[in-house]
Order: sequence, then structure tokens, then C-alpha cells
Amino acid sequence: MRPIIDVAHLAQLLDRADFTLLDVRWSLGDTGGHDAYLAGHLPGAVYVDLDTELAAPPGRDGRHPLPSAEIFAEAMQRVGVKDMQQVVVYDGGSGLSAARLWWLLTDAGHRLVRVLNGGYAGWIAAGMPIEAGDVTPKRGTFVPEPGHRRVVGTEGVIHHLRDGGAHYDVRAADRYRGENETIDPVAGHIPGAVSLPLATLVSGGRFVPRGVLLAKLGHLRAGDVLSCGSGITAAAVMLAAEQVGISDLVLFPGSWSGWITDPSRPIATGPDAGSLPEA
Repeated sequence: MRPIIDVAHLAQLLDRADFTLLDVRWSLGDTGGHDAYLAGHLPGAVYVDLDTELAAPPGRDGRHPLPSAEIFAEAMQRVGVKDMQQVVVYDGGSGLSAARLWWLLTDAGHRLVRVLNGGYAGWIAAGMPIEAGDVTPKRGTFVPEPGHRRVVGTEGVIHHLRDGGAHYDVRAADRYRGENETIDPVAGHIPGAVSLPLATLVSGGRFVPRGVLLAKLGHLRAGDVLSCGSGITAAAVMLAAEQVGISDLVLFPGSWSGWITDPSRPIATGPDAGSLPEA
């Protein structure tokens, strides 16, 4: 099952009672996701809060560390997720927060998770129905078992790069080069990481067609590491890769925001990847 679903296909599912629809609208520094949900959402959708349910508090592991298994389990049961029932996730249209939830659910062992291409904006643009107010579903039965996906910590990144492994930084190209850092306190990139901006994979708030994705991502191989600012955007690139059959990529959850918590770690700037100094 390909992980990205289009508006027309989701519209066909709305009359069925055998799937869970989750709204995870979020943007960095904006706490209005739930208010936007209450004002209008896809029929039957339940709201998930990224900052409190899909991430741990910021710290040495970055701005959005992975949530504890306990916090995530409670969140997914609260919103009605069941073990063998399909889950469809959407956000405002960027794909970032929806991909985060897709990654977490699949890492936790759920096999039937898809992301709406174009998100809420795409749904509205297609003239599809919405509803307002809160939705309180029957409590779910899904018990997450994290560990189905590969992750790596800072030391693992260092070893991976020194062993010649590929590492892709999917932030905007100017942030990678260290030219326009408006989010994190230090600019630049991990030495040895190659720039692969998510922006090259989307157009008009949607992922580009499958053939274009394959052309842009076909060089990725199992075991390659993906990072971004705090582990969220990297999940969106992983989602796009799995849409074209590229799997077993490795997430560095701390990403750039975790890397720079230790000032002794080296930093590269400019368009070249650079390389880590010898141990």
C-alpha cells in the first residue's frame, strides 16, 4: 500500500466506518492548530497535537524529540486508533506534521497508515465537505511497539559518516548553507551531509507526481540517513521515498537542532557537504 492518498480516494472512504481520520495541523511557533480544527475539519476527523502528543519537550535531543512510548500510546488510544484499522492523516497542506504522525505510527507497528496529499487546503480546494466542532471517538485499542523503523543518534551519525555512509539534510537550501537561519541559534550543516531540500519534492502544497519523485529520490539507498531541523521534515521526505518504493531509510530524530546542543561538534557552511574531521 502506497502511503500517500489523494483527495478523490479519501472522499470514497468517508462513508465507511472502518478507518480513522486524524487532523494534525501544526506549524512551528503557532499554537492555533486546535482552533483551526474546531473552525473546520474533514468530517469525522479527530485532532492530534504535535507539540504535546507527537514530541517530547525540547532539550539535548533537539527541538522535537520523539515522544515517550507511554505518551504516544495514550494519544493514539485517545483519538481512536485500532490495530488493524486503516488510519488516514492530514495537516494544513505541507505534509510535515502528517508525515511525523505517519512515521510514528508505522514505527510503532501500525501497517495501515496513509497521508492525504495536499492536506486540508487540497481538500477545500476540491470543494469537499467539512464540519466544525470537536469529535470524540470511541477509545482505540492500538498498543504501540516502537522500533520498527531505524533511527540513529549523534554518535551513530558520526560513525556512519566516517564509514562513508550517505547522509541527506532536507532543510531549505539556504539554511543548509548557513545563510538564512531563523529557527535554530547556530547556522550551517553537519559536515558530510548532502543537501536534499524537501522543497524540490513538492509543488502547490502537494507532493509532485510519482515519476518526478522517483527521478529526484532514486539515488537513495537503504541505510541512508535523513535529517532536517528537528526530525519532522525528514519524515516527509521518507514518506515521499516510500511512495516510490524506497524504504529502510534511517531517521536522525535530533537532526540539526540536536547536533548543535554540543558546541564541540563541528559545523560546515556553504554549498559543499564538507567532511567530519578525523577522530
